[in-house]
Amino acid sequence: MSMQDTPQGERVHIAFFGRRNVGKSSLVNAVTGQALAVVSPVAGTTTDPVTKAMELLPLGPVLIIDTPGFDDEGDLGALRVEKTRQVLRKTDLAVLVVKADEGLTPTDRQLLALFAERGIPHLVARNQADRLADPPADAQTELYVSAKTGAGVQALKERMAAAVQPQTAPPLAGDLVPAGGLAVLVVPIDAAAPKGRLILPQQQVIRDLLDAGAGALVVQPEGLPAALAALREPPALVITDSQVFGPVSAMVPPAVPLTSFSILMARHKGFLEPAVRGAAALSRLQNGDRVLIAEGCTHHRQCEDIGTVKLPRWLGDFTGKKLDFAFCSGGEFPQDLSPYALMVHCGGCMLNAREMLFRVQQAVGQGVPFVNYGVAIAHMHGILERSLAPFPALQRIVKGE
Repeated sequence: MSMQDTPQGERVHIAFFGRRNVGKSSLVNAVTGQALAVVSPVAGTTTDPVTKAMELLPLGPVLIIDTPGFDDEGDLGALRVEKTRQVLRKTDLAVLVVKADEGLTPTDRQLLALFAERGIPHLVARNQADRLADPPADAQTELYVSAKTGAGVQALKERMAAAVQPQTAPPLAGDLVPAGGLAVLVVPIDAAAPKGRLILPQQQVIRDLLDAGAGALVVQPEGLPAALAALREPPALVITDSQVFGPVSAMVPPAVPLTSFSILMARHKGFLEPAVRGAAALSRLQNGDRVLIAEGCTHHRQCEDIGTVKLPRWLGDFTGKKLDFAFCSGGEFPQDLSPYALMVHCGGCMLNAREMLFRVQQAVGQGVPFVNYGVAIAHMHGILERSLAPFPALQRIVKGE
C-alpha cells in the first residue's frame, strides 16, 4: 500500500443488498464504472461479497460492496446469506435494490428492518426502470434507476454521497504533538515486519503528524537510546510498537509521555475507553478460562506471530494460569461470545469504525470483558497508567478514581 492510498478501514462502506436477480451486480458495475461483479440472468451468480474502492464526490473515499442475494436457498445459500449478514456489521450506508415494476417482498422488508435495527441509513434503488413507460418521480429515499441504460445512476451516486454524514474521528497523534514539535516512533524491523514497508498504523501516524505540522523521528528499539541522547530537548511524545513496550518503557525518561500505535488506533476507532475498562479482567483470569484473540485482517503467520504465539505466551506468564485460547481473523467473528472470559482484539486498522463498534458492543453486551493488544500488553508490563499519559481521564479509570 502506498501512503497516498486511503486505507480500507478509513473509507465509508456502502453496500448493495437485495434478492437474487434484481440487478444488484449490474447496478454496482454502473455505479463504479467498471465490470466489477460478474452479471448473469441466472439467479445466485454473486456467491461472495465483492468490493471496490473508489472516490464518491463530494463524500470522498468509499468502499462499494456487492452482496449475494438475501433470499438464497439450500445449505450453500444459507452460507451466502450469512456472508451478507456479516457485511451489515460494517455498512455505513445500505442500498436496497428492488425491481422497479414490483412491490416490496417479505425479503425486502426483512432487510429494511435489519437496517433500522442496526441504525444504518439506507436508500431504495428501483432498478430496471427502463421497463416502465413512465417511471414515477424519485422520492426522498427511493430512486428509479436503470443499470442497463444508465438512467438515474448519477442521481443515485449523488444521493448516496448526501446520505452519509461524514464522521469526524479523533486524530491518531496530530493533536498530541504541537506544531513544530517532535514525536519519536519506535518501529521494530523483525520477521513479522512487511518487507520494504511499514505496517499500516505506523504509516498513518507519520502522515497524521506531518499533517499537524509536527515531525517524526523513526528508530528501531536498539537505536532509541542514541536517538534520545542526540536530541537537544526531550520529544513531545514517544510512540512504540506494543511488542517492545517493556524495554522501550525502560529507555524513555519518566517525564516523557509514552504510548503505543495500538492505543492510538483504539482512540481513533473509538474503543479505547472500553478497552481500558476491560484491562482489569486480565488479572482475574483462572485456570481453564477461554480467551478469544481476534484480528481484523488475515496475514501469513510467522513463527513469533503476536496474535497466535506471543500474546498467549505473555498472558500465560502474566496470569500464571493455564488458559484455553481461540482465534479468529478477518471478517470471521463469532456472534456468541458467552464461552469466553475475555476478548483480546488487535488495533483494528483494517476494520472501519462501525465494524469495530459492533465487535465491542457484542462483547460488552454479552458481559465479556474486552481489551485490545496495546492496552493488554501495557497492563501486563505494569505501565498502562503511564501509556495513557496523553489521556488523563483514562488514567483516572486505571487508578480507580
